[in-house]
Amino acid sequence: MSAIRNLFDKMRPSFEEGGKLHAFRSVFDGFETFALVPNDTSKSGVNIHDAIDSKRIMSMVVIALMPAMLFGMYNIGYQNYLAAGTLASVGFFEIFCYGFLAVLPKILVSYIVGLGIEFAWAQWKGEEIQEGYLVSGIIIPLIVPIGCPLWMLALACAFSVIFCKEIFGGTGMNIFNPAVAARMFLFFAYPSKMTGDQVWVAQDSIFGLGNNLPDGFTAATPLGQMAQGIDPSSSICDMICGFIPGSIGETSLIAIAIGAVILLWAGIASWRTMLSVFVGGAVLALLFQHTGQSMIWWHHFILGGFAFGAVFMATDPVTSCRTATGQYIYGFLIGAMAVIIRVMNAGYPEGMMLAIFFGNMCAPMIDHFIVERNISKRLKRGGTK
Repeated sequence: MSAIRNLFDKMRPSFEEGGKLHAFRSVFDGFETFALVPNDTSKSGVNIHDAIDSKRIMSMVVIALMPAMLFGMYNIGYQNYLAAGTLASVGFFEIFCYGFLAVLPKILVSYIVGLGIEFAWAQWKGEEIQEGYLVSGIIIPLIVPIGCPLWMLALACAFSVIFCKEIFGGTGMNIFNPAVAARMFLFFAYPSKMTGDQVWVAQDSIFGLGNNLPDGFTAATPLGQMAQGIDPSSSICDMICGFIPGSIGETSLIAIAIGAVILLWAGIASWRTMLSVFVGGAVLALLFQHTGQSMIWWHHFILGGFAFGAVFMATDPVTSCRTATGQYIYGFLIGAMAVIIRVMNAGYPEGMMLAIFFGNMCAPMIDHFIVERNISKRLKRGGTK
């Protein structure tokens, strides 16, 4: 660690005022902050919201996302070989490598575009580079189908960073989750690619791995089959474990549950929000089931992006409610709306991301009324009119 510190200390004069690389000071500060504890400390006017800084929050969320991402890579290869009928003849390493090579370009494009814009924006404005996109850069590739073209993903990343983050003031100031905004951009701009009922699962071989299958080979997701009134071809065990077609990081309930445990253990995610999302979804799903809707209520939790959205996106501390009571209302609203969209909109089986987007929009209003109510109660207790 001391060697890294010495390296940055040696390079710093070139990036300070008057140095030959002063124009890139924001970039230098960004790398130094990422690698080490910030060199500068505040002398006055400090407001401490939590004992953990944003870099450690983002790092823990990235760690929590690893199980879903790694399983998603394996599942891509699994679905490819399953579709080709050659699953029994390949091993774990070949299956995982195929999915890894298919997902890696999307992660690289997401980070290159998103971080590139953030670095350029910080340099232009003379501001510090924030760590917020470290999480969004992984989430965005995980919530899109594996067949999403790279150019389309790049447009979505650019839209989310510029219009849903930077124009609001950067990390901590945005009212919409950037990853949700990217998904919404893709859905409304290219609806045929993001309907949620079918996903691409196979293509020609990648670096000698895979099978020569027709371009654009697709498979219906279990959620899409149920939306059409068709019994899903996948077993309940496969749905829970994640061996089904779907967006990269959203298929495995077990991997998502591991991530949820990490976030709750670290104190980053709100258990109130997470729990109330499932409660809201369960209440509405039971109501629809009793009115004759064929989908069993708990199927909503193990299919599509419901669990992933509840754990990793609805609990975003920036765009969700801050008050304890507000978190219950906010989560319930998201879970209920996700089920309403799924059941009542036959053309859009998935509804979680749209529900979170709407929840982000309502979160400040919910907190406002909760705070005003608390102020009113305290004034009444104190006898003040």
